[in-house]
Amino acid sequence: MELHRGRLIDHVQLVVRDLKASRRFYEAVFKVLDVPIGGSAEDYFWADELFVSSIDSRAASGQLTGRHHLAFQARDRAMVDAFYKAGLDGGGTDNGAPGERPYHPGYYAAFLLDPDGNNIEAVFHGPANRSAASVKIAF
Repeated sequence: MELHRGRLIDHVQLVVRDLKASRRFYEAVFKVLDVPIGGSAEDYFWADELFVSSIDSRAASGQLTGRHHLAFQARDRAMVDAFYKAGLDGGGTDNGAPGERPYHPGYYAAFLLDPDGNNIEAVFHGPANRSAASVKIAF
């Protein structure tokens, strides 16, 4: 098995009311972000560092996680635009159309609410060079 990780977060878990609706939304946005679904079962699915489970999942302990803001990295502005369209088509709600934001020069993002009201963002920070695509963990 191989995992690819960024720098700070190992994983984030969202506990959702309607796993089917959430999976439809996240599959749509992850497809355009080029992030595959890593695995799934009847009560959860995961992709990269995000684990999404139903409230009756053993991992959820019967509690919803509440509202969160998650920002996903995009390779370019076109990917942010595609994220926004795919998310709307996948059941998301507009929370900020694609465009430049005042956070720093070149910050281009779009915001959607997922089926549970989580604020989901795709962001392109502008042209940059990465030292590596990801950290690879093999075991």
